[in-house]
Amino acid sequence: MHEIDSHTAVCGLLGYPIGHSVSPAIHNTLSERLGINMVYVPLAVEEDKLGTVIVGADGWKFPGMNVTIPYKEKVIPFCSELDPFAEKIGAVNTLVRQEAGGYKGYNTDAPGLYRALKEEGMDPLDKEVILLGAGGVAKAIAVLMVEKGAKRVYILNRTVEKAESLAAECNRIAGRDLVIPMALSDYKELTGSGYLAIQATNIGMFPKEDAVVIDDDAFYEKLDAGFDTIYNPAETVFMKKCRARGKKAVNGLKMLLYQGVIAYELWNNVSVPDELADQVYEKLCGILGTGK
Repeated sequence: MHEIDSHTAVCGLLGYPIGHSVSPAIHNTLSERLGINMVYVPLAVEEDKLGTVIVGADGWKFPGMNVTIPYKEKVIPFCSELDPFAEKIGAVNTLVRQEAGGYKGYNTDAPGLYRALKEEGMDPLDKEVILLGAGGVAKAIAVLMVEKGAKRVYILNRTVEKAESLAAECNRIAGRDLVIPMALSDYKELTGSGYLAIQATNIGMFPKEDAVVIDDDAFYEKLDAGFDTIYNPAETVFMKKCRARGKKAVNGLKMLLYQGVIAYELWNNVSVPDELADQVYEKLCGILGTGK
């Protein structure tokens, strides 16, 4: 790591509690390779101190911070401005300090996912998309699918009311009935094939890696490809089931990488070369003990 001095800019990850995060590896590696005098640290902040910390960070002129669970919505009142996409989905994962002071809230999770999908040959344009889940991650993805030209989006969720609420919000944004809510158990009603499935729940995440949202092999026959937002384990049961039916499947590590890269670019007004992003990805694979 480069030498830390009185000119070193500080960025970090706001959350509570903060377990092991690979985000410092993303940002500190980028700074080291690009020769930027910035350090990135985890910032465990209790909820009643959230506003105080953001004001303090502004006073110290932190260029920005990432925001993780449980603060992606709770941080919004402390933003001086919101990017239009973050405002649409009501979730912020990146704060960028403005010249006049204060922080503008962005969501880089969704554009990070989009870049990963495009890179993996899973562009949602004109595709029928199955979205598993209706929580915060799913909301960002659903709005993204609408904005990126998906032909239709089916939201499958155990609590159908949550799927209905999210679908109504997305259809309002789209200006037409593009998003269809369904109970998770109604997946058999999906006819045809060639769907892009995006797994947006925490089911199958370590340490409960033996779990899967839909166990029926017949579901995976309907797919063209599957994307799991989980990256630990590197191969989830969802992915294994996709691959067992000859379908392409990828995990969420590149989504994590690219949301970080986009945040870093916003903080430092730089463009990260693809080759450097690839090097950081290889480093993340090494840290997590996974193959590419």
